[in-house]
Amino acid sequence: MNIIRLMHAKLHRVRVTSANVDYVGSISIDPDLMEKVGILPLEEVDIINLNNAQRWSTYAIPGVRGSKEICPNGGAALLCEKGDILIIYAYEQCDRNKVILTGHRSKVIVGDEENNIADFFEQSLIPNNGTLDFIERIEP
Repeated sequence: MNIIRLMHAKLHRVRVTSANVDYVGSISIDPDLMEKVGILPLEEVDIINLNNAQRWSTYAIPGVRGSKEICPNGGAALLCEKGDILIIYAYEQCDRNKVILTGHRSKVIVGDEENNIADFFEQSLIPNNGTLDFIERIEP
């Protein structure tokens, strides 16, 4: 089996609402956002801060539902400030041959200035005679 990692979820251009250095690790995310793209509590996520180019990995935990919360915790709180724009990615391990045969879909939220959903779509790999076509945007 040839295992690869593919993105299955992305929160794009969400803003830091607070940063809590006194909490032990993780990033708190509004569960409404997590559920919409399929990020599970305790799932590993990669994060990029577009304001300062900092990158790190941690795990997601649910914050307060409906709060639009994006709160890096622990050491990650030192990598950002309130209002910074983040991209949060979650990956899954997939069998490469199965992906070529059946394809793959990932869900993407684009946040506005208050972390409301400004846009929601899927990015897909569609099988095409032994290769894959990348479809950048599919309306769910």
